[in-house]
Amino acid sequence: MEKTTVLTKLVIFGVGLIGGSFALALRSAGLVRHIVGIGRSQQNLQFALTHGIIDEIGVDLATALHNADVVLLAMPVGQTAHVMAQIAMHLQANTIITDAGSTKQEIIAAARHHLPMQNRHHFVPGHPIAGTEESGAQAAQATLYASKHIILTPLPETSTDATQKIRQLWQACGAQVSIMSADEHDEILAATSHLPHILAFTMMNHLCHSSSDLVNLLRFAGSGLRDFTRIASSSPEMWRDICLANREPLLKQIDRYHHELKSLQELLESSDGQSLENFFSQAQSARKNWLKNND
Repeated sequence: MEKTTVLTKLVIFGVGLIGGSFALALRSAGLVRHIVGIGRSQQNLQFALTHGIIDEIGVDLATALHNADVVLLAMPVGQTAHVMAQIAMHLQANTIITDAGSTKQEIIAAARHHLPMQNRHHFVPGHPIAGTEESGAQAAQATLYASKHIILTPLPETSTDATQKIRQLWQACGAQVSIMSADEHDEILAATSHLPHILAFTMMNHLCHSSSDLVNLLRFAGSGLRDFTRIASSSPEMWRDICLANREPLLKQIDRYHHELKSLQELLESSDGQSLENFFSQAQSARKNWLKNND
C-alpha cells in the first residue's frame, strides 16, 4: 500500500465523538502534526484542547483554514450548508474537504451550492459507520474506527487523488473503506441505522405515554428493553437533522416496517401459532447469519 502522507494541518468542525476520535486515531498513527478544532461549545473545545485531542481552538476561520491539508466536517448534518457557506471563501484550492454525515445526498447538494468547483474537486463525502450513544469530546477514543466500515461517496468531479487520500487516512484509523453512490448509501442507512434509531426513540415515547408511573413501569424492565433502547440515548439534535435530511428513504422504510408490524398483528388476531413461530424463526435465522458472516 502506498505510504500515507503526514498531514501538516487538520481542521475539524465538531470535535465530538466522531471528529475527536478521528483526531485521536490519526495522532496515534503519527499522521498529523497540528489539529485545529472549531465548534459551538467553548467548554467542549477546551476539554479537547486540555486532553490533547486538538492543538488549537480555531477562532478566526481565515487563520484556521490557512494551509489546511484536510478539513473534516463532523458537526450535525443540519449545520453543513451553513458551515460550507462560511468556509467557502477561505478554502485554498488544494485543501481536501470531507465530512462524516450520516446522509449524503443533501450534503452533496449543499457542497454543489456553496463550494467553488476548485474545492468540489477536493470534496470527498464520507460516513463512518461507528459510534456510541455518547457525544462530545469526552466520548472520543482513538480505537473507535478499528475494523469499522467507512463509506465514501465521491462526486463525479471529485479527484481520484483526493478520494485516495481520504481512503488512506480512514484506513490508518483501522477502518474498512467502501465506495458507493450517495443514493445507494442513503437507502442502505435508512434501513440499517436511521429506522432502528427512530424505533428506539418511539419505544421510549410509547412507554412514557402508556403509563402514568413510568418509573415503576421501568423498574421491572429487563436487559432486553435496555439493549433495544440504548440508541435512544443518542443526540436528539443529530437525529432530527438526519431524519429530515434523509426523509424520503426513511419514509419508505417506515412504510415497509408498518407492513411487517401489520402482518404480525394479523397473526396474533387469528391466533396462528405456527405462522407466528415461522415469523420469529425467519428473523432469528437472518440475525444468526448476519452475526456469523461478520465474526
